[in-house]
Amino acid sequence: MNLLGLHIPVLWQTVILLALSNVFMTFAWYSHLKNLNDRPWWIAALLSWGIALFEYLLQVPANRIGNTELDLGQLKILQEVITLAVFVPFVVFYMNQPLKLDYLWAALCILGAVYFVFRT
Repeated sequence: MNLLGLHIPVLWQTVILLALSNVFMTFAWYSHLKNLNDRPWWIAALLSWGIALFEYLLQVPANRIGNTELDLGQLKILQEVITLAVFVPFVVFYMNQPLKLDYLWAALCILGAVYFVFRT
């Protein structure tokens, strides 16, 4: 990916696209709990499906780009790290839920997974 003539390494291309994809994914999966909880479930499902399209439009190229240098396990763990990094601010700032110490413990577990799949 070249942005303004800059070469962006494959890992960063993957991280950027997966982070953007995760924003759409998180809104598709959870925002209806705040915004559409008084509507029938199928309306929330259809709107979530529409939001999820944008997730896939970013996630599929992210995984194809990432797979040129990362193996499938590394891609999956990278996805989980990004998911937690997107999910926690979403929960706290958008859904107005309290920040929990459990998120720190979950992050430490995922960091352990990162260590094991990325060690050489």
